[in-house]
Amino acid sequence: MLVMRGIVKQFPGVRALDGVDLDVRAGEVHCLLGQNGAGKSTLIKVLAGVHQPDEGTIEFNGAQVRPSSPNDAIRLGFATIYQELDLVDGLSVAENIFLGHEHAKLGFVNRSAANRAARQVLERLGHGELRPSTEVGRLPAAAKQVVSMARALSHDARLIIMDEPSAALAHDEVDNLFRIIRELTAQGVAVVYISHRLEEIREIGDRVTVLKDGRTVAVGLPARETATSHVVSLMTGRNVEYVFPPRAARPPGEEVLKVERLSSPGAFADVSFSVRAGEIVGLAGLVGSGRSEILEAVYGARPASGVVQLSGEEVRHSVVGNVKRGMGLAPEERKAQALLLDQSITANITLGSLPSFARLGWMNRARERAEAHRLVKALDIRPPDPERPIKNLSGGNQQKAVLARWLLGSRKLLLLDEPTRGVDVGARAELYAVIRDLADRGIGVLLVSSEVPEVLGLADRVLVLREGTVIHQADAGELDEHRVLDMIMDGRAA
Repeated sequence: MLVMRGIVKQFPGVRALDGVDLDVRAGEVHCLLGQNGAGKSTLIKVLAGVHQPDEGTIEFNGAQVRPSSPNDAIRLGFATIYQELDLVDGLSVAENIFLGHEHAKLGFVNRSAANRAARQVLERLGHGELRPSTEVGRLPAAAKQVVSMARALSHDARLIIMDEPSAALAHDEVDNLFRIIRELTAQGVAVVYISHRLEEIREIGDRVTVLKDGRTVAVGLPARETATSHVVSLMTGRNVEYVFPPRAARPPGEEVLKVERLSSPGAFADVSFSVRAGEIVGLAGLVGSGRSEILEAVYGARPASGVVQLSGEEVRHSVVGNVKRGMGLAPEERKAQALLLDQSITANITLGSLPSFARLGWMNRARERAEAHRLVKALDIRPPDPERPIKNLSGGNQQKAVLARWLLGSRKLLLLDEPTRGVDVGARAELYAVIRDLADRGIGVLLVSSEVPEVLGLADRVLVLREGTVIHQADAGELDEHRVLDMIMDGRAA
């Protein structure tokens, strides 16, 4: 049904897809595997018409196609169900199913016709109990997944792409999802299924394609017969070389952070660990495993039960209070969550310490600029112009500015969420050196990264997370990439 050959997609500073091949047969579940950053999301966005390939060909049912937009992809018969479901909570089930191709005449929506058509699609999926008039925002995760699939079928899709469809589902809900998928494939619909859970791949998959660093390393492996160790081996071979600074020779100092039985419903449960002065503790796990949510809870940005202590003092869920106590956070989405893009490098560096530059309500701009210049020089932020708008800097230099923000004042703990995301290979080594230097100064560091080699190379100690639970803790030197991936995917401490 689908043949993709030599798909190339480049973005500034990165070649996300470097000649990917994929072929999918009618009526099969074709599983797409690869680590975070392997190119899976970019590939499905090419199919969905979100991105246009720079090179390569796509054939669908024998004809060459090139989806120029999401609407074009839908017209061709492609439907994509993303991990973050693109439903509108304030609209009804029927309105979501037919969003963009409403049952309308002369500009007026025929709600009764839409409800009847929605009921037919839902019954086809075995969910006739869902009322078309129900507001989607009131539905549980499993029901929302069904609505998203119903939307795909409403377009008469022949190829459905599912990105981590089971991530938010309970075990019995996953069984129902698989039943629906089998019914769809029995009708000749092809499904591209993306998941990190190898036990699911064996249960629902027919064939497997593996991506690594934007390239296809295996096509059409039998899903049930291929050994887990072989799949992990295919996924972990790397073209990018990581250069990490040496770990500190001296042992870590006193306990800076202590977390006991921390829980946040739907995100993580019963998490306990500590971070010592001068120590880097890494959190390894898949997207959705609760890594970022743990950082948010420690920082005070997410409600959670349990105990968080900073230097022996219990802290409350208050971002402002925790910053004053000596915490700092470099969030995953630096442009959306950390930077004032139209402001200068100086304004971004001093953002977390403005009161220290003020007296009687007046800012000491000269001292503010001097401190920013000192940090620009210390972290080798390029170009070394503190008054340049930060939006004009590369990703690596923007990240350095975020780290520089927390070097002002007395900092005890830094929370780093994907500190090298979107950063080119050369700048990574510089950021690794900065992070190691922060720890050498006695700052405790709690690090999240989707790249297992990065966690193992930077951290002194590693917590392995799966589905909101810490399943293993060990010194980084006792682990390797294969072992960590085995634990993440199989859910068992090795």
